[in-house]
Amino acid sequence: MFEYNPEKHYPKETESRVVIRFQDCDPLQHLNNAKYFDYFFNAREDQVPKLYGVEMIDFIKKYKAAWVVYNHNISYVRPAKVGEWVRIMTRILWYDHNTVLVEYYMTDDTRKELKTVLWTTLKYVTIKEGKLTTHEGAVVDYLKATSENLDISKMELKDRVKAIKLKLQQ
Repeated sequence: MFEYNPEKHYPKETESRVVIRFQDCDPLQHLNNAKYFDYFFNAREDQVPKLYGVEMIDFIKKYKAAWVVYNHNISYVRPAKVGEWVRIMTRILWYDHNTVLVEYYMTDDTRKELKTVLWTTLKYVTIKEGKLTTHEGAVVDYLKATSENLDISKMELKDRVKAIKLKLQQ
């Protein structure tokens, strides 16, 4: 279970390095559009326990609630190709009492070329009834410690794509 430590630094962005597998590619040897989701979700699932000491199943068991996907917004910028090593970065951009926005993006191995950006909006719901519920306890501590908590009210994915590209060029 997550225990917030004020002395500890919690990185806001996580990173994984993975290879694009042949079985996940289309006949043009590009990563299949649907497979980007698998790569992103698997990377986040691997990163969170290592960096934050959190297993999501512990939150689910303790609070009898879980995040479910409400919306995806994805921008395919450049194809990831079979056999290519890529970097996957993830972060919680924003959260409120029952919603979380997670950003995922993929670059080439040198972190110079942006491949894809995905925003996933998740709603926090009870396990039994599937009704919206409020973040509480260690869940709130985790979100405070690990989230960018940016003002997303005027933010659009296309603007983030531009910002990430600019950051990678520097």
